[in-house]
Amino acid sequence: MRDIQKVPRCMSTQHPDNVQTPFFADQPVLQGEDEIKEAFYAFSHLGCTEQMWDYEGKEVDPFVVKKLLTRYEAFFREHRLGEDLFLTLRVPNPRVERAEGKVLLETLESIPRSCDAARLFYGKDTPPPIFEVILPMTTSAAELNRVYHYYREFIGGKGRQRCFDTTVADWVGEFRPEAIEVIPLIEDKDHLLRADAIVEEYLRDKGVPYQRVFLARSDPALNYGQASAVLLAKVALVRLEALERRLGVPILPILGVGSAPFRGNFSPTKAEEVMREYPSVQTYTVQSAFKYDYPEGEVREAIARLNATPRGMALEVDEGKCVELIEKVASRYAACVATLAPVVNELARYVPPRRARKLHIGLFGYSRELDGHDVHLPRAIRFCCAMYSLGIPPEVLGLGALSREDLVALREAYVNFDRDMQDAMRYLNPDILERLSSPVRDELSRAVELFPTEPDEEHRARTSRIWALLQEGENNRSLIAEEIVKAAARRRFLG
Repeated sequence: MRDIQKVPRCMSTQHPDNVQTPFFADQPVLQGEDEIKEAFYAFSHLGCTEQMWDYEGKEVDPFVVKKLLTRYEAFFREHRLGEDLFLTLRVPNPRVERAEGKVLLETLESIPRSCDAARLFYGKDTPPPIFEVILPMTTSAAELNRVYHYYREFIGGKGRQRCFDTTVADWVGEFRPEAIEVIPLIEDKDHLLRADAIVEEYLRDKGVPYQRVFLARSDPALNYGQASAVLLAKVALVRLEALERRLGVPILPILGVGSAPFRGNFSPTKAEEVMREYPSVQTYTVQSAFKYDYPEGEVREAIARLNATPRGMALEVDEGKCVELIEKVASRYAACVATLAPVVNELARYVPPRRARKLHIGLFGYSRELDGHDVHLPRAIRFCCAMYSLGIPPEVLGLGALSREDLVALREAYVNFDRDMQDAMRYLNPDILERLSSPVRDELSRAVELFPTEPDEEHRARTSRIWALLQEGENNRSLIAEEIVKAAARRRFLG
């Protein structure tokens, strides 16, 4: 495990929310060798000290460490993997993705091989280049312990096993690291509210100097509405800070924020506002729109400010009131989404891909009941893109359930609420209100009164054209995709 002072403030990720194709890529859909280049670019040019390497639902290169060290030798001689810069693997969760369960085991098996490559490059005593994995959709300490103990017993401990006339270590070499750290990625309402309990149980028999905890921001917004997602993160952060004080072990949160207001409003121009909203977060995700839809100089400056700003204390909130507001927003949001699901799913088919992905099951990868409504939706980035492309900012959905007093309480807990809503309302197309039925039309009409904002006229025109093209039918597939990209370029994020 690294020195606690080197735990990253920024984690570059592979979330496909960008509009622009990065200069180093051969095509808009990043995969394979382009992702190797991307990791080097994030380290060497942008100033990120951590790269997520995502095995969940996509093909990735398992030889990333070897390729980075051999292709960019001079850089990595000066900036050591595992000591100054870090690769963190996101692995499939077998509880949810049964078909990907063996991928988890194969990924864990690759960690000692990456360590061998680093030892050949740096020397025998170098720290392991990979020593942490992220487990998505975590719901219990048992899930974390299965990963932790499987690695420790069946991979790190493999060298001690005998094979015919020798030990495995004498035959093929040592298996390092002997143990890894497991980071829970917690994504649903019930378990975000229990994040502290999950972490406390997991740490019961671990003598660690610190523990990282990854709180989702996009999937909670997709499931329960944007305001609910913010409040869930707030409550989880307060409870994790209390756990830190109780155990005497630093708990270092990671927050999964994207550039869209619905997914966190985290861009180079808004990074400091997000830090003020969540001051106790240690690590913020720098997703693809952040990296590629702004000038490189702005991106580097924003990351430098993040790196230079120390972690603070969680903002106190009224936990009981927050939970009450979460339930109110989530119920109204579900009713709105059920109404919109057919047109959202239709338009999502035209959203251009930005990463090569396999068939992937996530929280919304299949039909499920959402607060009493059985709906099927695309995943968060495609959902966002479809909603904005229709001229319906998803941030407003669910707010109609809140009274004037509730809005006062929401503003007390959610520091950037009005600013985030104004950013979102720029992408409302008032011309489409008559196309919508209640409760969505009612939500939008109330939002216009609460957050009066001049619409972005170019975006408004694009979304009106998208509606017209959808009515004309399937023959306009390429034109719809083109308008989606043009509207997204105006926003500086795909979804």
